[in-house]
Amino acid sequence: MNRCPGSSPYYQNTFHVLSALGLEPTTLRPSDDLLKMTHRESWRVQHARLHVKHRGHEAMHAEMVLILVATLAVAQIVLVQWKQRHHRSYNLVTLVQMWVVPLYFTIRLYWWRFLSMWGAFSVITSYVLFRATRRPLARRTPRWMVYKWFLLIYKLSYAVGVLGYLAIMFTMFGFNVLFRIKAEASMDAGVVLLFYGLYYGVMGRDFAEICSDHMASTIGFYSRGGIPSRSPAQHICAVCGQQVLVDVEEEGFIEDTYQLSCGHTFHEFCIRGWCIVGKKQTCPYCNEKVDLKRMMNNPWEKTHVLYGQLLDWLRYLVAWQPIIIGIVHGINFVLGLE
Repeated sequence: MNRCPGSSPYYQNTFHVLSALGLEPTTLRPSDDLLKMTHRESWRVQHARLHVKHRGHEAMHAEMVLILVATLAVAQIVLVQWKQRHHRSYNLVTLVQMWVVPLYFTIRLYWWRFLSMWGAFSVITSYVLFRATRRPLARRTPRWMVYKWFLLIYKLSYAVGVLGYLAIMFTMFGFNVLFRIKAEASMDAGVVLLFYGLYYGVMGRDFAEICSDHMASTIGFYSRGGIPSRSPAQHICAVCGQQVLVDVEEEGFIEDTYQLSCGHTFHEFCIRGWCIVGKKQTCPYCNEKVDLKRMMNNPWEKTHVLYGQLLDWLRYLVAWQPIIIGIVHGINFVLGLE
């Protein structure tokens, strides 16, 4: 027996949903499924179906929200305690996750552009890390290879991140219409650029911190937890071990010389790389606190400190948030929540 096309559950559900949305259900024939609608109408129908599917699940949803909040709170406490008690292991595990987690998604979702950039960055950074951990350390390695490379990564990631942010603001204020650019295209480009800038900024700073520790310990002017094995001679930079040619009062042609409150002098690029790129807030020799505000006379230079704090927040978001969400989904699955 032939059934009326409108008697199928799919058609009846669509009929009621369209009626609730104020659309014309009579114009929709069985062959004219959701592909005949506009993109906005199709999205509204799917959204309404989601509400119909989860109708009456308010108690279950409240329980899921409580599980999410409790898991986030417990995870935050555990991560903070881990970071305070075992800082090095926390940074190492976080770096490995930052390096591997995006790789899994890029391979699974076929994001070949990101995968190619990730591969190039990994190869070059691995070589720089290899050179920075050699003993004896080449004289040109700290200054001309390690800090130059990571400073380049830092500046490029900063510029790309700002460009992505401007593209997002450009789209939100509707300026894309003036250039006949679709909002979806400009917004996607802005989000991608912002993610690239923040992600590689985080990776560069983490690897720079590892290289800084190894190089400074090898040179002997720095020790992670004890007394340095050597004391720097006069006019010797305690970061790279090279001679400081410009006096503190003089203005250098390429770079100036910085003297910290503890009295130790450094090359400008070395101490900036140590503090800003390498995430160090202490003197490389005596571990005295460094006041970054005194090092940065120009207002626009202080944005680098804020950018570094943003990168620290993104590290938690990329490295630990997927694991926390996975734990929440596992708890919901065990309890039968939907």
